[in-house]
Amino acid sequence: MTTIQLTVNGRAAEASIEPRTHLADALRDQLDLTGAHLGCEHGVCGACTLLLDGAPARSCITLAVACDGATVTTIEGLDEDEIAAELRDAFTREHALQCGYCTPGMIMSARDLVLRLDHADEQAIRVGLSGNLCRCTGYAGIVRAISAVIAARRQRGIAAVTGAGRTSLGPVGSQPGAIAIAVSPARPAAKDTKLPRGAALASLDPPEVMPARSFDASFTVKAAPAQVFALFGQPKTLAACFPGATITDIPAPDRIEGEIRVAIGPLSAAFRGSARIDRNAADLSGRLIGTGRDQRSRTSTSGQIAWRMVAIDDGRGTRVDLAIGYSLSGPLAQIARDGLVRDLASRLTTTFAQNCEQHLNGTAGLTETTEPQRLNALALLLDVARQRLTGLAQRLRGP
Repeated sequence: MTTIQLTVNGRAAEASIEPRTHLADALRDQLDLTGAHLGCEHGVCGACTLLLDGAPARSCITLAVACDGATVTTIEGLDEDEIAAELRDAFTREHALQCGYCTPGMIMSARDLVLRLDHADEQAIRVGLSGNLCRCTGYAGIVRAISAVIAARRQRGIAAVTGAGRTSLGPVGSQPGAIAIAVSPARPAAKDTKLPRGAALASLDPPEVMPARSFDASFTVKAAPAQVFALFGQPKTLAACFPGATITDIPAPDRIEGEIRVAIGPLSAAFRGSARIDRNAADLSGRLIGTGRDQRSRTSTSGQIAWRMVAIDDGRGTRVDLAIGYSLSGPLAQIARDGLVRDLASRLTTTFAQNCEQHLNGTAGLTETTEPQRLNALALLLDVARQRLTGLAQRLRGP
């Protein structure tokens, strides 16, 4: 047995547990806090959602021993909470609950959205609730209730809280070793010094998505940093450099709509969605935050790409450092294993870098109306597999 110390709903608590015990079980069995409901017990339905150090977490897949010293807030701890009270009233008014089993976890996720969303954006709310399932309501009343609370608070002059008061984004407690993308203000990078893994790339507003996976990448271009940064401010031309990407509309200077088409053998997918682009000319950094969905396969994706331009070769070249975070849910997620995704991202980054360099040097002929290249994921997968097998054979042969 292991003894852990927690602060639960503002009070010190102690529990003696087996190392394999999940936080939800520890709270229910040891502390008699049954508000966090157990549904799927696989981190999918969201009924067990609570706040762990102020961030929503799936308590059914969070090991209790990993939370030693943490601050935990369950639905019972929100009895006197102003936002939770407003949400309860709105849920009742909008008929946003029926059986009520999902409601505690739904309130936890909704409270986080009310804290950090600038305005009542239905799409952002639906994305934020994508990890909380409800079999009864059809979600329309839930979305209306959350929208109403956000709108009312902003009208009263209560501003959104950046990152809901957190200093990092990412699933809490459910993914040991995962790289969180920080949102604290970044220091300017030293010349030709690569950013550390997972570092913040810009002092920007937090995204409305929480990537389940994240990794770093970089590429170099034979052009000055200011030129490359300017190219990253031309969405349609930039999309022409990326295989499979198309911009369909630019409704605002920092908003884009479009799609990415992928071919996997006889299968094809078209992820249609929207994204926000934030740019910081002071340190030549920026970030793209977006969501998309393929209607045919019912596969959804969300994520962000943060970048910074770093001068190399005495300013004649640029290294673009990237921090990439993504989430993928649906049938196509079954083939998107981490290692393959990283290898594919590396290949796509190489192709993208070559196209960018050709455009900057005036040899590519890319324009805003250039037909997008078709992204053949199967060919890339086969190429990656071939290289892995070749590398394995070389290691087996030895020196």
